[in-house]
Order: sequence, then C-alpha cells, then structure tokens
Amino acid sequence: MTAAFLALLVVALTPWPAPAQPQQLRTIPGRAGVTQSFALIRPSGAPVASVVLFTGGRGALGLDRGLPGPRATNFLVRNRYRFAERGLLVAVLDVPSDRKAEALVGFRTTAEHAADVRAVIAALRAEAPVPVWLVGTSMGSVSAANAAARLTDGGPDGVVLTSSVMGRSREMGESLQDVALDTIRVPALVVHHRDDGCRASRYADAAWALRRLSGAPKRELLTYTGGDPPQSDPCEPLSPHGYFGLDAAVVDAIAAWIVATPAEPKR
Repeated sequence: MTAAFLALLVVALTPWPAPAQPQQLRTIPGRAGVTQSFALIRPSGAPVASVVLFTGGRGALGLDRGLPGPRATNFLVRNRYRFAERGLLVAVLDVPSDRKAEALVGFRTTAEHAADVRAVIAALRAEAPVPVWLVGTSMGSVSAANAAARLTDGGPDGVVLTSSVMGRSREMGESLQDVALDTIRVPALVVHHRDDGCRASRYADAAWALRRLSGAPKRELLTYTGGDPPQSDPCEPLSPHGYFGLDAAVVDAIAAWIVATPAEPKR
C-alpha cells in the first residue's frame, strides 16, 4: 500500500468531525519592534501536523477587534475548525502590527513577510513537535509560496496553494509570478477549481504553477468541479474560486495529502 492510500484510508475511517477546542488569540514577537497575531485552534487530541492558513485579498483578519466569527466567508477562514477537526493544529494569520493601514498589499512577496511567518512556524513547533505546512488561498497563496521559497532555515515542511492568484492585478500588485517557485524545496500541493472564473486565478494557469515548482520533492495538482451555485462575484469566496459547496471534500483531500507526505530531512 502507498502512503497516500493509507492516508486516504485513515481519512475514510476517522469519525469526523472531532470537536476542536475554541479558538484563541496569540500574539508573538516578529521582526524587531513588530508583533504578529494569529487565531490558534487546537484539535481535540494530539495534532498530526500544523497548518498556517493565509487568507486572500488584503490579508487582514482584524484580530485586534476580535476573533473570526461564523460569518467569515474566505475558504480557509470559514473552514478553520474543519482543519482542526482533521487533527491539525491551526493558525490563521493576521497582518503584522506595522501593516494595519496597508495590510499585505505589496508586502506578500517580501523578506520581511517571510520573517514574520518564520516566527509563527517556530511558535507552532513549540506547541507541537509535528510538521508545519503553509496553506494559502487566492492572494494568500502568494504569502505561503513566498515564505516557502525564502525560508531555508526555520521554514515549513510543505506548502499548499489553493485558487492561487497567478495574474497581476492593479489593486494587489503581486502574484505567484513574483515568487521564485523553482527554489521551493518542500512538497507542494496545488489545488484549483476547473471553473474558477476569477481572471487573476485561471485554472489554465495552474499547470504553469506546477511546472514552476520543479524543485519540490513531491508535487501534485488536485482539480475540482461542481459545488453549489455561486453566491458571490467570481473572485470572491462564495463561488468556484472558494470551492463553494465543496468545503468538506477539499479540506479532507488537503489534510490527507499532508498526512501522507513525510517531512523532508532538514538540511
């Protein structure tokens, strides 16, 4: 039996959802003079892996005003408890303390952003001695890929890029085109909906991203179709761009892929 098959078997036999613990606000030191906040959700038992979730758009959660509520619509944010119910320790990242005004616009591909992510990875490793994965969606994939590309020391054990923005927009100014994807040396999963109608996140470009991840020891493209009728614009989360109506299937597949992928030895 392959590791992937065994992981999928575990997924099929696990009585999910297993209740997760209530989310908590964590604020840690980042770069000099900067703090980084995130919502932390622990699984009910010992975690099998940790994930850092990067929301799309401007990247701001507004944790200084309170933790995310049930009305959150971003694919990863609305499924944060679902990831924890799959046995994962979950951190949902907000913007750093020095980016409250601009948020992550023009910042996602910087070394400073990667340094803040490194601090979060270290905090999760202190919580649990398990692999740490970065999971981004839409513009959040740019953050996840940037950190995976830049962090050779203290970096993640794997990266998941969902509904990735691969075309530049005047509003955000960054995309996966601005990340050295070929320097990523950890396993990489690309997830995309075939009917994604967002012009900056075309399904036709997902194969390009997979090819560019040429240095990853393991890489795969998961394609989805179907779901519920869209309730938002094509680049918003209540549409194929956010796997609307496919939440459980997509989260289960991501969790299974993470569990099935052994951590690469750190060099």
